Amino acid sequence: MVAIKLSESGRRVVVAAERLAATLGNDPNHTVAAAAMDTAGRIHEAVNVYHFTGGPCAELVALGVAATAGAGPLVTIAAAGDRGRGLIPPCGRCRQALLDLHPDVQVAVPTDDGPAMRPIRKLLPDTYFFPDADARRIVRFDKHDYEAVATARKTSTVRHDETIGPGPAIFFFEDDEAHRTLDGTVTGVESRRLDDGSTVDQLTFTVEAPE
Repeated sequence: MVAIKLSESGRRVVVAAERLAATLGNDPNHTVAAAAMDTAGRIHEAVNVYHFTGGPCAELVALGVAATAGAGPLVTIAAAGDRGRGLIPPCGRCRQALLDLHPDVQVAVPTDDGPAMRPIRKLLPDTYFFPDADARRIVRFDKHDYEAVATARKTSTVRHDETIGPGPAIFFFEDDEAHRTLDGTVTGVESRRLDDGSTVDQLTFTVEAPE
């Protein structure tokens, strides 16, 4: 399964979730903490609400907290358990909600080599898609790409194993504290099959001039 090395912003989200989880003590009603980052770099924190009727997981509460703050699309999310359990992966219900509402979010999961990020689509393959979610899409770039994208010197990018179709999107520049995002439009997607049988997509795009 595809794993993505933690960026600095990803590390901040993991640390925030684990720090909040460490404050939960022995309260049986609140046993998991979650932290999620939006495209502006703000981190939204929440805890679960355990109840026998099916209280919400920490990740779902975090989605509500972020929405209340007007966060828009989320780029990274992590959850951690109380009493030193550390980073924990999301349950199936949370995976489905994340995929439908934030289809480009990366999720922190524990691995033998420490925390890693996985695209939410990789955590829930062959899934049902909720057609009315109307989620705003995110195209990720390295922070060093900002000037080339902003000045239209770079108008295409090659993506492996991603499913981003034509339409408006937020262009998110990982760990770029100065700029963070640009509004843009994916104008075309051309799929190409490689010699090893895998496929890559070449996205062409335009961006709105930064203010």
